[in-house]
Amino acid sequence: MERRSFLGALTAASLGAALEGSFTEFARAQNTAQAGTRVPGGTAKRGEFPQNSAIVLVHAAWADGYCWSNIVLLLERRGLKVICAPIPLTSLTNDATALSSALERTSGPVVLVGHAYSGAVIAAVREERVKSLVYVAALAPDEGETVAKVFYRDTPSPEAPKMVPDSHGFVWMPDDAFHGALAHKASPDQAKIAASVQRPISVQCIQEPAPAPLWKSRPSWYLVAEEDRMINPKTQHFMADRMGATVRSHRVDHTPMYSEPAVVTEVILEAARKTLLD
Repeated sequence: MERRSFLGALTAASLGAALEGSFTEFARAQNTAQAGTRVPGGTAKRGEFPQNSAIVLVHAAWADGYCWSNIVLLLERRGLKVICAPIPLTSLTNDATALSSALERTSGPVVLVGHAYSGAVIAAVREERVKSLVYVAALAPDEGETVAKVFYRDTPSPEAPKMVPDSHGFVWMPDDAFHGALAHKASPDQAKIAASVQRPISVQCIQEPAPAPLWKSRPSWYLVAEEDRMINPKTQHFMADRMGATVRSHRVDHTPMYSEPAVVTEVILEAARKTLLD
């Protein structure tokens, strides 16, 4: 009995030491991960924004909410609710309807953020709680214009891929174009993952005339990607100037959320500070 009790005590002590070591290592890993994704401008400031303030991030063509994965925690650590709104990419009207449904998950003031194609989508919703719009290398058609019209306004980059719709009227991005044009500053692994999870866009999305855009009645910010290989930076400057947007120009690629998340986050936070605190 004494020997059995001794062995039991020894086993319990060993297990306790092992668990303690595991939790210590887990805590170290968590701290390391957090240190690698510091919020721009210093440490997190919870409570900086009004209660229930939200940032709604909208993905573009050939993507889903995963494209914002490097941004979410940087914003949430500021005390902001973050939603990556899914859109079907079937038509501009359908996508705006889906975004409106996602906005029902919020109850306070909102900043809408669009990337590429979804710049047209965030401007097509009608919600009084939307206080500002942020465009990340995004398209901003005016009333009656199509996405295709503004996309092809200026000469495309030599690296831009040639794309044609499939038999169902959807356009897929060639896998090699993710690292060649869509996100050429991202790591090769990141580009491969993006290619694997891509979702096609219907030609109806880019052929449907846009309604009166929300940017005519809301303040907007525009992150110009000066090294964009998908949307000519000249086109981006044209749209930003026409919108009267606050322009933040950086030497980033078409999808800076992968390679420069801090840059994207800072533009979003600037819009939030200017419009959610009023």
